Amino acid sequence: MDLKTIIKEQKEELEKIEKRENIIKRENIEEFKKALSHPNILAILGIRRCGKSIFSYLIAKDHKFAYINFDDERLVGLKSEDLNKILESFYELYGEIEFIILDEIQNIKNWELFVNRLRRTKKIILTGSNSKLLSGELSTHLTGRYLDKLLFPFSFKEFLRLKEFKEDKAYTTQEKAGIIKLLQDYLEMGGFPEAYKFGKEIVSRIYEDILTKDIVLRYNISKKEEIKKLAKYLITNSSDEITYSKLTRILNVKSANTISKWVSYIENAFLIFKLERFDFKLKQQFIAPKKIYCIDTGLINSIGFRFSENKGKIIENEVALELKRRISIDKDFEIYYWKDYVQNEVDFVLKKDKKIEQLIQVSYINSKEEIKEREIKALLKAGKELKCKNLLIITWNYESEEKIKNSRIIFIPLWKWLME
Repeated sequence: MDLKTIIKEQKEELEKIEKRENIIKRENIEEFKKALSHPNILAILGIRRCGKSIFSYLIAKDHKFAYINFDDERLVGLKSEDLNKILESFYELYGEIEFIILDEIQNIKNWELFVNRLRRTKKIILTGSNSKLLSGELSTHLTGRYLDKLLFPFSFKEFLRLKEFKEDKAYTTQEKAGIIKLLQDYLEMGGFPEAYKFGKEIVSRIYEDILTKDIVLRYNISKKEEIKKLAKYLITNSSDEITYSKLTRILNVKSANTISKWVSYIENAFLIFKLERFDFKLKQQFIAPKKIYCIDTGLINSIGFRFSENKGKIIENEVALELKRRISIDKDFEIYYWKDYVQNEVDFVLKKDKKIEQLIQVSYINSKEEIKEREIKALLKAGKELKCKNLLIITWNYESEEKIKNSRIIFIPLWKWLME
């Protein structure tokens, strides 16, 4: 294995991608750059193939930098004691360097001490497809000396940039129709960058890669078929409540503890995320059912149900995903859902410190006549119980402001809310 050849080829491939492809500026890239101004380790985490490699390259490209991607079959078998050889190769190829990008670093066992040594003289960018990347020795060795940021598949705003759609203007009726068509395309295709390069078929292959590399092999799962069925069930039932006891019955697995672990593995690989039910009593919050959402609507269309089959669930999933994006930047916010004992339900509760800042209902409606009374009733009841007057309903294509029972409710189309 010639390390210098591999390193050189990998970096050249990134440079070629930048030159020949339509690389859009990702949201919050400046925020990520700032993260390296004081702590000198930035960990960029996110689902496999969401664009972490090219994103890291764009952060470092104006500096003297070195890059290696450990998710390369030529590097299989590389051990932590080999990492110094990589550093030697960097110096031989590039001389003095300021930035080092270590892509998919979790593939190397016991990498933490090597990174700890590097960060004393270099700015380090780590990427990983597992949310537990920093839960081991790195966090012990580097308390307060690193920042971790989440990168998601393309947002709707990024998708519009990819389509070269101008966002900053007032919209005519015809232009609004065009935006809604683009939104439908985006919800069906999802946000994986490669889906727009190779077609939506690639999404299923990415999914299989994640199941195999980031779940089955990483956690040495013996019951491969059972955990694959679980992953498919969770994605197919995005936007629904789950309990571990119910999942044991559905999948015919004896232990709820096993199911709980498997769900956490799927979540660690960023395929799904959970929301807790809001309750003032923490114990009730922990034992209540969780709501499950998928990291990408294109995955739901490929693995679960299609957009045309359940539009309401897809747009609720997209709102959950966008909220997750926003709180990954403003970490003071927390997201929950709300449900009372008579099954009144509000899709999203936004909490900051001890205050409920906003209640959000999601509804696939196009006109006032389609407004569902039960959704209004639940929103008003939650607003009263949680002492929140900021009530929002995200619709498909209905915009208004209504005063109902002394409460003001804002209705906003999904496309407009996503572009805020």
